[in-house]
Order: sequence, then C-alpha cells, then structure tokens
Amino acid sequence: MGIECKSDFIKINNKLYPCTVSAAMDLVGGKWKAVILYHLKDAHKRYSELRKEMPGVTERTLSLQLKQLEEDALISRQVFGKKPPIKVVYSLTDFGKTFTPVLAAILEWGNQIAEERGEFVGNAL
Repeated sequence: MGIECKSDFIKINNKLYPCTVSAAMDLVGGKWKAVILYHLKDAHKRYSELRKEMPGVTERTLSLQLKQLEEDALISRQVFGKKPPIKVVYSLTDFGKTFTPVLAAILEWGNQIAEERGEFVGNAL
C-alpha cells in the first residue's frame, strides 16, 4: 500500500487533497510554475531576467505564479534597497530544490517528445 492510500484525503495547510499526486500538482501544476522553477534551478534571477527567458508568459501571469510559488515556499523573494529602484531577486528555497530531480525527468521527457514528435522552430510569436 502506497502512502497515498493510507486515508481518503491528505490535509496540507488546511487544504484537502484526494491523493498525494493532487497535492504535488497543486504546488507545481499549470503551464508556467515548473518552467519558472526550471529557470531558477541553477541561479537566482531578477524578474526581468525571467521575463526574457520566458517570452510567452504575460507579466500578470508571471507575477501571479511567482507569488503562488513564494506562498507555497518553493521560491524565495529577496528585496534589496528601501526606495526605488529596488532590486528583487528570486531563488529556489531548500524545499524548491527538492523538485529539481522531477524537473530533470520532465526535461528529459520533453526532449524525447520534441525529437520524436516535433521539431525546433524559430520565434513563433
């Protein structure tokens, strides 16, 4: 019996999940969260650096996803300076770093999909 089968639900931070996969996907699911974590896996980045590395994401979506990842303790947000222009830097927390093996597996699978079913093209925007 797997850990996800020990009871009907899992409760994390007063939120109920039907299984452990659901809990994990709540943290990293969606189109951009894993991509953000991927771009932060090797180094801390400023907001503008993330925007350049992810041209398909809107500013609003990036801001919301960063806020959610911070609330879920996957990334940290450090603010340097007290008055504009301030410097804000995002990085993975220790908890966020535990996701890097999953990111590596997703990257490997994504590369396989691209090679077998797709093609690399120039800027599609």
